[in-house]
Amino acid sequence: MTGRERLIATLNHQQPDRTVIDLGGTSQTGINASALYQFRRALGLPEKPIKIIEPGQLLGEVDYDVINAVGADVIGLLNPVNFFGYRNENWKPWQMDDGTPVLMGGGFEYDEDEKGTKFVYPQGDRSAEYSSMIPKGGSFFDAVPREKFDFDLDEEDLTPLEDFKEDFSVADDETAKYWEAKSYELYNNTDLGVVGMLGGGALGDAAVIPGPAVKHPRGIRRVDDWLMAHAMYPDYIKAVFRYQTDIMLKNLQIYKEAVGDRIQVVWISGTDFGNQRGPMISLNTFRELYKPFYKEICDWVHKNTNWKTFFHTCGAIYDFLDDFAEMGLDCLNPLQLSANGMDPVKIKENYGDKFTFWGGGVDTQRVLPFGTPDEVRAQVRERIDILGKGGGYVFNTIHNIVAGVPAENLLAMYDEAKK
Repeated sequence: MTGRERLIATLNHQQPDRTVIDLGGTSQTGINASALYQFRRALGLPEKPIKIIEPGQLLGEVDYDVINAVGADVIGLLNPVNFFGYRNENWKPWQMDDGTPVLMGGGFEYDEDEKGTKFVYPQGDRSAEYSSMIPKGGSFFDAVPREKFDFDLDEEDLTPLEDFKEDFSVADDETAKYWEAKSYELYNNTDLGVVGMLGGGALGDAAVIPGPAVKHPRGIRRVDDWLMAHAMYPDYIKAVFRYQTDIMLKNLQIYKEAVGDRIQVVWISGTDFGNQRGPMISLNTFRELYKPFYKEICDWVHKNTNWKTFFHTCGAIYDFLDDFAEMGLDCLNPLQLSANGMDPVKIKENYGDKFTFWGGGVDTQRVLPFGTPDEVRAQVRERIDILGKGGGYVFNTIHNIVAGVPAENLLAMYDEAKK
């Protein structure tokens, strides 16, 4: 089977000739540029600066030579504008703190203090406040608090639509033409499955709420304040989600016209609902504030396209799985099996006919970075035996591969996955 045929079979819960493998198809199934540089060397591929296609997590572009070397079956149709709001073009050289040579988009603008901490400007605009920072030696950026919200305000004084009007927008013609051209390129020039990384439906995403690409954010922006607002100001949350969903539905229509049937999966949301120990919000809160909007989005996709819906959510989210199925979720990533209650056998038995599980193939907290190659191989075999049975499984790690992972463990992982 080709990679695309393999993915389509998997999405339809049919057993493919072998397990589908993903490396770099989405912004949660990628690899840190430093790790990618070392991995290319271990694979015997030409050394070259790595393009940073997602600067917030310092994810590197996985080229076709790497895709072929690891036997990957999936590729992502990325957006032209990245996490910090500038375009991935006009590449310029940069160097990570560990010496890895990389290329950053021309809009990457930052300052560095005496400790080596780097502070990034949203959209590359130096007239704005810094939106994100990374400490010396760090592997990804964190938000810089810019909230001006006063929690002594009366609820009637809140202005959710005014606060978030710059966070979500309808795609312009230039973006639609990019999607169209790129989808033809990926569909016609490769035999890989294609994930449309549309995004825009990540309701309340802790990475999005601070506004990393917004020059002058307003309203409730600190993640802790945002979570408290679920109880204190639920109408505020609903108003933001209603606005975001309306924009998302318009962009889905534009996306459909641009990419047609040349993608198999559409990436919608990366909002985390669980942490290591349990849910981050109650199930009742999810049902009241999130589920109706997500269902509206998924219903549109299923009514108007043949795409499958893709959601990323980390953590202990077993109790949410019935609701995820009811709202129309098809592909669940990353399946964080290291979190409480996330037993792979139980999940496969109870939900294997409802979801395509995308990830969970090896533990990125302990086994992949700190285990031996044999330990990595053993876990890969175990996870594929459980999750791949009967189809409905795409092999990937639990979230992105971070910096410092030994290249020999990556070689063992992909070799065992192919077997």
